[in-house]
Amino acid sequence: MTRTVTVLGSTGSIGTQALEVVAAHPGRFVVDALVAGSDVAVLAEQAARFGVRVVGLADPDAGPALRDALAARLGPAAARVEVVTGPSAAADLAGRGSAVVLNGITGSVGLRPTLAALAAGSTLALANKESLVVGGALVRAAAREGQVVPVDSEHSAIAQALRGGARHEVRRLVLTASGGPFRGRTRAELRDVTPAQALAHPTWSMGPVVTVNSATLMNKGLELIEAHLLFDVPAQDVTVVVHPQSVVHSMVEFRDGSTLAQASPPDMRLPIALGLSWPERLDAVVPGCDWTRAATWTFEPLDDDAFPAVGMARAALAASATHPAVLNAANEQAVAAFLAGRAGFAAIVDVVAQVLGEHEGLAADVVTVDVVEDVERWARARADELLAR
Repeated sequence: MTRTVTVLGSTGSIGTQALEVVAAHPGRFVVDALVAGSDVAVLAEQAARFGVRVVGLADPDAGPALRDALAARLGPAAARVEVVTGPSAAADLAGRGSAVVLNGITGSVGLRPTLAALAAGSTLALANKESLVVGGALVRAAAREGQVVPVDSEHSAIAQALRGGARHEVRRLVLTASGGPFRGRTRAELRDVTPAQALAHPTWSMGPVVTVNSATLMNKGLELIEAHLLFDVPAQDVTVVVHPQSVVHSMVEFRDGSTLAQASPPDMRLPIALGLSWPERLDAVVPGCDWTRAATWTFEPLDDDAFPAVGMARAALAASATHPAVLNAANEQAVAAFLAGRAGFAAIVDVVAQVLGEHEGLAADVVTVDVVEDVERWARARADELLAR
């Protein structure tokens, strides 16, 4: 059966790989809509290639350029392509009822599109972990059972492993982390890290924000919060271990002592494909592991002293319904400052810790999207003040 798909963040790492999956499986998917931030040329090429009826751009001033680019590729047929621009473009197109909405946007701006897709009844293939982190209670309240399919490789692995047992049989979830490019370094040795070094991830090819988050292990802290919310497992029952080979993507340990692990090559097209086709699997997405060759997989404990971000995420989750939003917003500001050369690597977690400590927190029953966005604005402004020092 053919599924209609909307891809949010179509010109980014997740979006482009999702379209590779679609192209490799003709007849399985029809692309309804594509949304990008500002990359007019790539978006126009994608729209022409996949015969898309609606395209969206977050940049409100890019509409004329996009229409020109579409006309150059499609000729008179470009007039039949609807163009939506502005900050609400992603939420607008996410809410139009595609069978599957893949949210591959980076950052908490993905929250409104996430909620729009859920309200429209679409299956949400969720790569935008930040929308769940900052709006956890809102997303869980909006989603029906099974409506959210995780696309992060770790959470996809857990969802697959959970098929091997009942939820009440689960003892804990085990999130694996590659350890990033600085595994084994002390906190003191991290102070002079440059953006170029932080962006050189040893196993994954990702966007700059996610790559820096992997270097600080903040990404793993966000994933811990995401795992708690997605699978309704207490945070204390989510363990993080370092697995440099990135072949075992995560594990589920059951109460009888057995553990189910999902293993595959480190290629995001696998969890993306499963997000689009869940609960079915597509044929030949990538070559599997070569079991005829000798290989060694290692697992190490997390160094909480050098990489305190996971502990900060646990603390934020325990503190209040809005502390995770503060964690994410302050981190986004600090990462942007680091990439721009305005802050050191170690300052990222230091600033986040200080902003978290200053936030008073709110209970879940008073949280709305507007409240979340107000809290985020405060956290970003406070982080910017601290970074300016």
